[in-house]
Amino acid sequence: MARIETPKRVRGTQDIFGDEQRRFAQVLSTFEHVHGLYAFQRLDLPVFEDTQVFARSIGETTDVVSKEMYTFPDRGGDLLTLRPEFTAGIARAYLTEGWQQYAPLKLVTSGAVFRYERPQKGRYRQFHQIDAEILGAPEPAADVELLVMADQLLRELGIAEGVTLQLNTLGDAETRDAWRDALVAHFEAHRDQLSEDSLVRLEKNPLRILDSKDPRDRPIADAAPDIDAYLTPEARAFFEAVTAGLDAAGVAWTRNARLVRGLDYYRHTAFEFVTDRLGSQGTVLAGGRYDGLIESLGGPATAGVGWAAGVERLAMLLDEPEKPGIDAVVVPMGAAAELRATGLVAELRRADVATDMAFRGNMKRRMAKANDQGARYALILGDDELANGQVQVKALKTGEQATVSLDMVAQSLSDLLFEDEIAEDHGEQLPPLAQRLTPR
Repeated sequence: MARIETPKRVRGTQDIFGDEQRRFAQVLSTFEHVHGLYAFQRLDLPVFEDTQVFARSIGETTDVVSKEMYTFPDRGGDLLTLRPEFTAGIARAYLTEGWQQYAPLKLVTSGAVFRYERPQKGRYRQFHQIDAEILGAPEPAADVELLVMADQLLRELGIAEGVTLQLNTLGDAETRDAWRDALVAHFEAHRDQLSEDSLVRLEKNPLRILDSKDPRDRPIADAAPDIDAYLTPEARAFFEAVTAGLDAAGVAWTRNARLVRGLDYYRHTAFEFVTDRLGSQGTVLAGGRYDGLIESLGGPATAGVGWAAGVERLAMLLDEPEKPGIDAVVVPMGAAAELRATGLVAELRRADVATDMAFRGNMKRRMAKANDQGARYALILGDDELANGQVQVKALKTGEQATVSLDMVAQSLSDLLFEDEIAEDHGEQLPPLAQRLTPR
């Protein structure tokens, strides 16, 4: 009989488990906690959209649209794309679901996104993002709110040290047009020295030359004019309001006049939180204001600002998370005890006691499993305990052991766990286990 070959994991994807998954979960749970403090609402979006949602909003000339999107015709002949990011889908939902009535709307989401890129450390073809957006708020206070929330997220994850907020302004439409004209004139004067990619960008998206990593382009890009000379009074006032808000909130920032966004609908604030702890993949969270995005999807002029962060990159910066323990492991010995233990485990779980059952191996092996799982207590149930209507309760940290009535186990264990928590919070010494299990 021919050997059946197991299909391999698709290149650029990952199976997330163990410590890696615990880091991943810590990022998501911290995000849930922090955005709740800022009164953002959660939404969930389709994994695929009409391709035009992304082609119009991300831009036909960007690498994401031209090279990286997973696009396919479905059986009905519609051209669909797996989402490469969240903002475009949120903007589409804002229009098609009639959410304009709720503006200003503060939204968050998270999940898998897809880009056909060359896989490397911290970069996958299916990866995960957290995303926060404010729609319908043209005030600089919205930019400040999102930046302060991002800063708090990094602090609560314990990774803020060594991460720098880089900030720039792209000005208003008038500013951007004037700056763009100056950049085109500058790059045209050095046309014969530019790389092939930058020559293409010069025709379609000249601001992106400022981002070029090609050594031929860097001296020319570095000598290009800054935006500050072209800022309108209104654009200057907006940026000053953002920086003043960050200062008032105690969020450190640094100006990066070369930080740009290539698409025309981006306005005013652009920002990145960067670190040198991830090698070349140094950006951990990035975003900006996109007041022209909704219009590109056929909607009315609508203010928008937001950011996204890669869960994998944030997780890579976390310390190794503590392996979660459980409250109790039930250790039955014998067929009759196993049957009763099944009911006991169900009772404990219904009483909000995190419980597992060790039903394989001898007593020593079962107790070792309880220790490995980080359980606080082992509940030992054998023929003698069944006959007496009791359970042996062993505190695995101290080795103390005492008995409790079978019909009181769930309540007694709940009380023990509550007392443990209080004692740990206040650094108090607990009485002996037998005394704690005595009905009071």
